[in-house]
Amino acid sequence: MRYLHEDLGHQQSGAVVHVSLRGNAANVLLLDSTNLGRYQRGQRYSYHGGQVKRSPFRVFVPRSGHWHVVVDLGGYAGNVSASVQVLPA
Repeated sequence: MRYLHEDLGHQQSGAVVHVSLRGNAANVLLLDSTNLGRYQRGQRYSYHGGQVKRSPFRVFVPRSGHWHVVVDLGGYAGNVSASVQVLPA
């Protein structure tokens, strides 16, 4: 499984994650560390975000903790690159 991964470190509840995509539409997933591990192992996981067709995309950090952004094409062909910025709450 190929995907882009950005470790956001510890973030406070209400911070805004700003993701800019270049290339194809893609899935943008905001995951805590537990759910990132599940995603990587192909298990059921919970996330915030979803399929993004227009950039930029913003998602709010729902609770304080360690967070990650994953960008993938959902198994479809194509190319995508992303830049991620966190704006404090």
